[in-house]
Amino acid sequence: MIPAITPTASVRKTSLTKFSGHRLLSSPGAVAGIAWLAVLVLASLTAPLWLPFKTEDQDFSAVLSGPTASHWLGTDELGRDLLSRIFASAAGTLGTSLITVIVGVGLGTVLALYAAASFRAEGIISRVTEIMMSLPGTVIILAVIGAIGTNIPLIMAILGVLISAGIYRVMLGQAKSLQSQLYVDAAKVDGVGPLGISLRHVLPGLSNTIVVQSALIFAVGMLIQAGLAFIGFGPPIPQPSWGGMIQGASQHVYDAPWLMVPTGAVLALTVLSANAIGNALGNGPNAAAPHLPSAAIRRRRAIAAAAAAAVEQPVKDAPAPGHLSVRGLSVGVDGGTALVTDVSFDVEQGTVLGLVGESGCGKTMTALSLLGLLPSGVSATFGQILWSGQNLASATEKDMEGLRGRDIALISQEPMRALDPMFTVGYQLTATIRRLRGMGRTEANNEALSLLEKVGIVDAKRILKVYPHQISGGMAQRVAIAMALSGRPRLLVADEPTTALDVTVQAEILSLLRSLVKDTGMSVVLVTHDLGVVADICDNVAVMYAGQVVESGRTARILDRPRHPYTLALLAADPHANTAHDMPERLATIKGQVPQPKDWPGGCRFMARCQFAGSACTAPVPLLSSGAEDGTVRCVKADELAVEGLGWLPTEVPGHRVLEIVEKDMA
Repeated sequence: MIPAITPTASVRKTSLTKFSGHRLLSSPGAVAGIAWLAVLVLASLTAPLWLPFKTEDQDFSAVLSGPTASHWLGTDELGRDLLSRIFASAAGTLGTSLITVIVGVGLGTVLALYAAASFRAEGIISRVTEIMMSLPGTVIILAVIGAIGTNIPLIMAILGVLISAGIYRVMLGQAKSLQSQLYVDAAKVDGVGPLGISLRHVLPGLSNTIVVQSALIFAVGMLIQAGLAFIGFGPPIPQPSWGGMIQGASQHVYDAPWLMVPTGAVLALTVLSANAIGNALGNGPNAAAPHLPSAAIRRRRAIAAAAAAAVEQPVKDAPAPGHLSVRGLSVGVDGGTALVTDVSFDVEQGTVLGLVGESGCGKTMTALSLLGLLPSGVSATFGQILWSGQNLASATEKDMEGLRGRDIALISQEPMRALDPMFTVGYQLTATIRRLRGMGRTEANNEALSLLEKVGIVDAKRILKVYPHQISGGMAQRVAIAMALSGRPRLLVADEPTTALDVTVQAEILSLLRSLVKDTGMSVVLVTHDLGVVADICDNVAVMYAGQVVESGRTARILDRPRHPYTLALLAADPHANTAHDMPERLATIKGQVPQPKDWPGGCRFMARCQFAGSACTAPVPLLSSGAEDGTVRCVKADELAVEGLGWLPTEVPGHRVLEIVEKDMA
């Protein structure tokens, strides 16, 4: 069997780091290995100029001699100079080993990039490579030799094809991890196609692993080539080869043991040099770029065209340009569990909608469905996302590529992971501008400076030249907003853009978003846990629980006169809301936790945690009008609670009275 190259701990550790020559120079073993290979290649390429003897010259007076003044490394059984034969054959050995590296690593990397970018292709390619890894490689190579003869370059190319299956397995996991990074989602939003993402964002992240695996396969190729020559399948006689010379030396291991030493030592040193370089690249510190954080949830759309076509509804009363209308949206695992059900809301042009709820309520899934960036294996299974006369819930990936960045843009929760650490801020921003607006390099640079200044960055010229890890989280979030604005979108999806920021920076970002909405007239869908943020910036609110919208309406009405027990409980547990009156010793809490999608009850999903639940809550609860403007509420007791003074209070009653009642009832 051909040995498969498996990922060592050191390779996995550095799989997401950028290749740097600093690693080689900081390792004595790697420096020595590079020096040896350089000397060997240089000596081999210049061999005709300095070798003391031709490879076929025979000295019958010095047969099987050890080192002498005439023959520095001795002679073989025919009196041929070992030094001349070793260095004359080095170029051919190293060159044909490189064929294995180029074919094996190149093919394995290309297949991994393609499989990581295509969910369907991954299954096919993985099955084919599994079959390749199960084949007896040595038998295949010997069969090829028997059929076409000893063609070393072709044999080494076939060896590369066989080894590429193992390389594919190593590269695939790392490529998929890179595909899951938020900066890849940001690139999709900016209009980058799958090929561009693979070449620009994924391939640079694999560069270190590619170099490490190339060094290891280079050593494997030399050993296999020497082994083939040892058993008689090397270059034709009298052309020298390291394996053939070792085979000849093995015939005289007792009467001339020195004959094995020169060729064996050179082969061993060359293999050790390649391994030392690979180990240095795998273990050394990276001075050029930091390690990326743990892999994020893979946010890549899996198109379920047949399923979408089966449930697609006719588009009626298409909203005006700049108006987003979501109607009965359901999102679920393909052929399995529902994750979001029956979500409906509207976002008027120039307004901000807040999606509020605990973790696991479906806010992010709903937001990602607007951009077609749902995780692999998850898709919109029902309903409509109406934007500019088009139903995005059933749009193809090609359709979404034309909208992302230009009509709809994304601001992610973690800006440090939304920016590619391989490139400077300026490169990423100008590349986005050129792609979305078709500008030249100079125009794009000027526009990049203008965008950074627009988002409140004073020293814009300096920021363009730095890498993402060299700026603060607040500065990175401003850069991410500038990138989102590159295509002049009409709708901005902000997935908890202030969660990872301190209070001061959070206030600055919210102020920036407010001014952008006012100045540009764009709409915003804001995903957040923070009701203080909702009160500060949102015009409308949709409260989500267990994959459903349980209450929606104008922000002032929702915060002052909530109708759903879950909204009441969120307000009671929010420290921002409690600052309106004396802070209690302990904030109210909601017992239990959000149920998993597989555990959703058939009736009201908040029933198990609700203090006001009754027998009427066991039946499915529709989304009803709340009786206030265009607000809605999903609670059969909304009117009853309003009469009792728990779900609705007159505007003259201070909002904190609601909190006092809820705190008492939920104690």
